[in-house]
Amino acid sequence: MTTAHRQAYGAGEAPDAHPSPRPTREKARSAPYFFLLPATVLFALFFALPIGYAVWLSFRKVKVSGLGLGSGARREVWAGLENYTSALSDSELAAGALRVLGYGCIVVPVMLGLALLFALMLDSDKVRLAPVTRLAIFLPYAVPGVVAALLWGFLYLPDVSPFSFVLDRLGLPQPDLLDGGPLYLALSNIAVWGGTGFNMIVIYTSLQAVPAEVYEAAKLDGATPLQIALRIKIPMVAPSLVLTFFFSIIATLQVFNEPTTLKPLTNSVSTTWSPLMKVYRDAFGTGDVYAAAAEAVIIAIATLVLSFGFLRAANRRGRQGAPQGAAR
Repeated sequence: MTTAHRQAYGAGEAPDAHPSPRPTREKARSAPYFFLLPATVLFALFFALPIGYAVWLSFRKVKVSGLGLGSGARREVWAGLENYTSALSDSELAAGALRVLGYGCIVVPVMLGLALLFALMLDSDKVRLAPVTRLAIFLPYAVPGVVAALLWGFLYLPDVSPFSFVLDRLGLPQPDLLDGGPLYLALSNIAVWGGTGFNMIVIYTSLQAVPAEVYEAAKLDGATPLQIALRIKIPMVAPSLVLTFFFSIIATLQVFNEPTTLKPLTNSVSTTWSPLMKVYRDAFGTGDVYAAAAEAVIIAIATLVLSFGFLRAANRRGRQGAPQGAAR
């Protein structure tokens, strides 16, 4: 360093060879927000905004003056809770909720039971062609719901169903699965056929995460494969069972594709068979979007309450069982 530099920076001082990294740090801190901006905009435009608009419509109604003719005869006014009181006292909406409840009592336990059974079978050491079997079980989930409902709907029709042809040749009775009580079994079969594979993959992935040493220790203690499955595997995948049960409840409350697709094939499925079908009819059939918005909000709140209550009960039970497992 020359004398001029020493005089400029003072005795014992050295020039700053490295510039301040503050601008670079500020850019690094703001970078995540730029990456999140497109997703945030899409979420606001296509999720939050439609929900807010539906809530707004649920508090509105159309007021008709006179004969309803003219430019100012029909105008939108504030309705308060009128749409909600009408929806809660609607017998068709209540009947649809009861039908969905019966439908869910069949679908959820059967679908999760089969998913757990298939996952345990695929996790066994004795199973052969596990990748092919896993793909075959999961493949129905890749079929769109409307296509699956059409497929099974034609298989249910007595005139075109190969099952009815075989039963007729054998002299056996041909049940009508699209009428009366069997309709619940027909609709449930479509949901179970399409959803078992997804739930099986979730449970099977959780089983693969269990350390092999746990199974080896159980075998050394003399545990049979059935005891390992009941006492080790199922408790270890309990969080996955809770998750699949949670998803199944939401899917059951929002059932729409199956009954809507089967409706042209039978008179047993009405336009209000499920709550969402009634929302669709009120919005696009009768043109009462305000009542449909209120019904949709009620269904969303019921789904949220049931899901939150189930998750809270599952978490409480998990916390109560944790000390017992630790003590053992």
